[in-house]
Amino acid sequence: MSPNGSDRSPRRPMRRKLLQALTAGLVLATATGCTYKDFPRLGMPTPVTEEAPRILSLWQGSWAAALATGVLVWGLILWSAFFHRRSRTKVEVPPQTRYNMPLEALYTVVPIIIVSVLFYFTARDESKLLALSDKPAHTINVVGFQWSWGFNYVENVPGSTGNAATDENLDAIPQKFKDDFPANAGGVYDVGIPGDQNPQTKNPGPTLWLPKGEKVRFVLTSRDVIHSFWVVPFLMKQDVIPGHTNTFEVTPNQEGTFLGKCAELCGVDHSRMLFNVKVVSPERYKQHLEELAEKGQTGYIPAGIEQTTHEKNREVKTT
Repeated sequence: MSPNGSDRSPRRPMRRKLLQALTAGLVLATATGCTYKDFPRLGMPTPVTEEAPRILSLWQGSWAAALATGVLVWGLILWSAFFHRRSRTKVEVPPQTRYNMPLEALYTVVPIIIVSVLFYFTARDESKLLALSDKPAHTINVVGFQWSWGFNYVENVPGSTGNAATDENLDAIPQKFKDDFPANAGGVYDVGIPGDQNPQTKNPGPTLWLPKGEKVRFVLTSRDVIHSFWVVPFLMKQDVIPGHTNTFEVTPNQEGTFLGKCAELCGVDHSRMLFNVKVVSPERYKQHLEELAEKGQTGYIPAGIEQTTHEKNREVKTT
């Protein structure tokens, strides 16, 4: 009988709460709309580029390491709680242990090893993902500005004359990237506003076109503040920084229209900085560039803020 005269055991409310918590967890796990095919990706969307599986593998490995660490820690906590709990018949203070050097060394060294392993795989994959080819098949200058996106297609397009390497609108791009531009690339552009919509999907924002199966280099520049270029199923994003040029390359391997957005809080209308990425066949991609030229969208829009002095000094000097 409990101290207040009731026969109800004080453990029953705790068991009831535990059962309610487990039920709520089961409901949350089954009400997310995920299928069994989605669980191996652990929340990541289906990759649509040749590079994205590397990111997915790193994500899965990180979760596996975190789960293994969690199981070990939870196991030690439960073991300590159950096997070292106070006896009901003995109330004396148990023997105290201090300065257990092997144990202290263990919980110092093990976290260092875990962090080192995660760092190694992250650095390895990052170096692969940010590596640039000598001559990419296509180069697109992505221009971020409040509150939309512009796309400079650095290509030789019929009906467009000029030279991207000397165009003053692209002065913000460092020379080392201009050296990889196609010769005498007049180029075409597309520029959006927040109110734009993709005509097929009705998703908001301008649409960036990419060719399937061909490597594309993105050169990221900003006109005002820091933005972030994120195509969701690419499984990666990169900052678009004024005075600093970032680049990366992808090879789309699945046709379709995918969502993109700014992933950096850039001001009052940040949530409207949306765009679409439409992956099509190389023939349809070339046709789209010719359509832009026919509309008069030849040349390039201003890329943004020129590189700051310290960024210029970082560049490798060539002779």
